[in-house]
Amino acid sequence: MAGTVGIDVGGTFTDLYFSGSDGRPHQILKVPSTPHDPSVGLLAALHAAGLSPDELDAIIHGTTIATNAVIERRGARCALITTRGFRDILELGRRDRPTMYGLEGAHEPLVPRELRFEVDERMDFEGQVLTPLDEAGLHAVAQELQARGVESVVISFMHAYANTAHEDRARQILADFNPAWELVTATSVVREYYEFERTSTAVVQGFLQPLVARYAKNLATKLKDWGYEREVAIMQSNGGVAPLRQLGQRSAYIVRSGPAAGVTAAALIAAESGFSHVITGDMGGTSFDVAVIIHGKPEVAELTNLDFRIPLRLPMIDVHTIGAGGGSIAYLDRGGMLQVGPRSAGAVPGPVAYRRGGTEPTVTDANVVLGRINPESRMNGDGKQLDVDGARHAVAGLGQKMGLGLEETAEAMLAVVNQRMAGRMRLMSIERGLDPRDFALVAFGGAGPMHGGALIREVGVSTMLVPQYPGVLCALGCAYADLRYDISQTVEKRLDAIDMQELAAVFERQRAQAHTQVQDSQVPVDAVVISHAADMAYAGQIHALRVPVQPGMGRTELEQAFLDVYRNQFGNTLKEIAVVLVNLRTVAVGSRSTAASARPAVPPSKATPQPIGRRPVHFGRWHDTPVYQREDLLPGMAFEGPAIIEQSDTTTVVEPDMALVVDAHSNLLVKVK
Repeated sequence: MAGTVGIDVGGTFTDLYFSGSDGRPHQILKVPSTPHDPSVGLLAALHAAGLSPDELDAIIHGTTIATNAVIERRGARCALITTRGFRDILELGRRDRPTMYGLEGAHEPLVPRELRFEVDERMDFEGQVLTPLDEAGLHAVAQELQARGVESVVISFMHAYANTAHEDRARQILADFNPAWELVTATSVVREYYEFERTSTAVVQGFLQPLVARYAKNLATKLKDWGYEREVAIMQSNGGVAPLRQLGQRSAYIVRSGPAAGVTAAALIAAESGFSHVITGDMGGTSFDVAVIIHGKPEVAELTNLDFRIPLRLPMIDVHTIGAGGGSIAYLDRGGMLQVGPRSAGAVPGPVAYRRGGTEPTVTDANVVLGRINPESRMNGDGKQLDVDGARHAVAGLGQKMGLGLEETAEAMLAVVNQRMAGRMRLMSIERGLDPRDFALVAFGGAGPMHGGALIREVGVSTMLVPQYPGVLCALGCAYADLRYDISQTVEKRLDAIDMQELAAVFERQRAQAHTQVQDSQVPVDAVVISHAADMAYAGQIHALRVPVQPGMGRTELEQAFLDVYRNQFGNTLKEIAVVLVNLRTVAVGSRSTAASARPAVPPSKATPQPIGRRPVHFGRWHDTPVYQREDLLPGMAFEGPAIIEQSDTTTVVEPDMALVVDAHSNLLVKVK
């Protein structure tokens, strides 16, 4: 056994990163994704890398299967059972709307109304039974579910976070009635209040569970047939991994699996180079993902909206996504305005230049027209040379509709897509009160380094950092990731009224659950670190602050910990108002032995970088531009733009008003002069 492989399945390409522990160099590659069955592309990547099963200590996998299933509404036929009176909770939601202006908007719940049912039962907010569970009524609902042919059933009862007895009993009754059903209780997914968000999160789990479980079984079978029989780990949205065999029960945790892996790797690489404040820009074939890293830690959101009125209340690395990638299609809207994306050519038919049947101009085609992509490149994953004439014809056709020339049209396409991405970066920085001049942009994905220079100029970011393997950084992040489990429970009591023994029991229960989950994972780890936090607020406040805490803290210590965090956040405290402990949280992290270790710093080279050739590249006008091979650029080397740096997984564009230096860890640092 000699290494770790990370594989990230994206919308256009499946990326592989292999790190050997026997002295072999790192290996990277990209193969076309196979949307009909993502496991086919995963196995194709392993075969293309020439790896054998006995060479691998671990396979870590990032996947888009859950994300795509929610977006395309192709999950399971799922039913929902609620407390009587709450059948329409998914559609009532919050007082929000999908567009800023106007009151119209479409909401397509994951569970249609005819598959939502009610039963008599009720707990109060302290977990006391107000109305016993109507078991006869539940049996009647079960018969109806059987007749309607559902695959999965979600049970979400009012105030079950305070007492799970009714949800647990309902699950048992349904399991006895039909053992084939996939059953999900809301409290088994997230044991917190906010009934709408808790129910929505459980529905996402139930909607995905049969599909994801089948995928996991299919992948495990194919890997076993290949000869690999050790544990496979799946990247979760919280930045940690979990074993493949638990994937069905943790379907909601992998909704943003791949993007989370990229942000995790970006944080580690940026920290090596001395950047603690980072904006990440992952531009692939179909989307552009943005996240923020502060003090070396990715921002984590406890609530994420997957779609209009589909919130997910689970800890996830806070990644914002827009449809802007290399495959994004350019077109004229009804008003004759140029638009780029969100519609994408995807893996099939792909950009026109890829020779897979695409006919509409894409961002990749515009870059080919402008000379930024090597015309002799075989980056389509099929080994075919790019169709430059086809790309020029498609872009020129769009230009004729606007009265623009070929190069003007291509430049306009890039300007539009860059503005869309810059707007999302501003949303994640300036609109949160952060100064982008204090940040570096880690540009990755197959197209990120090609557009990153334009983005740092537009947003005002200080530096663009291009990692050594930017095109497969999400796959690299999978290889780096540790095991992680998050556990939470709502307490919702004033500190002066909390039973401290009851609080200690919750801590103990969560710690035991964390240790059990780590042990059951069977993923080898070096050490397990368990940390605790409490969501706390002043009485009457809706939003709570996350406060690091420790078991054994008394009331005074808990209150002081909250006051310190509140003062740091807002500059003062509210002395006359009682403090409420809302939720208790426990995080278990198992540090995993991996061959993907950090790279040591290398002394600067005194050699002068030598281009491998030159070609015309369009930056407002045609420039005779030197082209460098990435592997020839050693730490300490520096030069000014314009320049093109090529490597197997991406192309880095250095514009005429920019300068580049290679840092001690072989990252490219690009600044506007």
